[in-house]
Amino acid sequence: AGVHKSLLLTRIIVAVVLAVLTAVVVASLTSGAVDAARIDIGTEATAGGVLQAAGLLFFAFAGYARIATLGEEVFDPARTIPRAIPMALGITLVVYALVGFSVLLVLGPDGLAAAGAPLTDAARAAGADWLVPVVRVGAAVAALGSLLALILGVSRTTLAMARDHHLPHALAAVHPKSKVAHRAELLVGAIVAIAAATTDVRGAIGFSSFGILAYYAIANSSAWTLTPIVGLTGCLVLAFALPLLSVISGAAVLFVGAAAYQGRRTLASAARWRRSR
Repeated sequence: AGVHKSLLLTRIIVAVVLAVLTAVVVASLTSGAVDAARIDIGTEATAGGVLQAAGLLFFAFAGYARIATLGEEVFDPARTIPRAIPMALGITLVVYALVGFSVLLVLGPDGLAAAGAPLTDAARAAGADWLVPVVRVGAAVAALGSLLALILGVSRTTLAMARDHHLPHALAAVHPKSKVAHRAELLVGAIVAIAAATTDVRGAIGFSSFGILAYYAIANSSAWTLTPIVGLTGCLVLAFALPLLSVISGAAVLFVGAAAYQGRRTLASAARWRRSR
């Protein structure tokens, strides 16, 4: 229906989710269940566990990259995008820190690690049972926001790849009225719906984190003249610290994609050679 309607829906989603998270934070911090000693994670944390957690966290911060993919549809992108990215990262970091801190004070590291639904467990522990259904609604709305961001961002990447003929060129179509990549959006939306309905969310997050770290590593290696060796090394270490299934499935997809790309280049080179003769 158009990027402006998507942005309006995004504003509504963000407002609802932030309101729910604020309620959880306030309920947790003002409850009698708060214990400052719970902030101490003890000596059970391992280097491998910290690295795996850091790798999985890339999924939670990946939304800022979606901003850059909308450069073609943003007013004055050279000015807007460099301002939007650090603002988005900063706001997200503050929200995550507040929520994590308040929930730890109520549940502690062991309770948080064992929780299947951490925020609803925190609401119950804080004595705010009325908040549990509100948190569930907020979680559903937040998931909707994540899916919408995926459709917006990945469809634009699909559009760019189709323009370069790395994907079927039909996906490069732009709707004459709504001015969006409607075919790419429909394809990505269908894939997202199937994945959300059929895959384990935890496995999908690990797979996504591996993919994100892989293309960040590629970006760092492509800018080698800027000496981004720390970024490249960090991406690779975190990527291979993820759960084994995520590493295997992510690497398999990358291998298949690379093989298909190389096969296409080989066929194109052979065709050019035959025409030159």
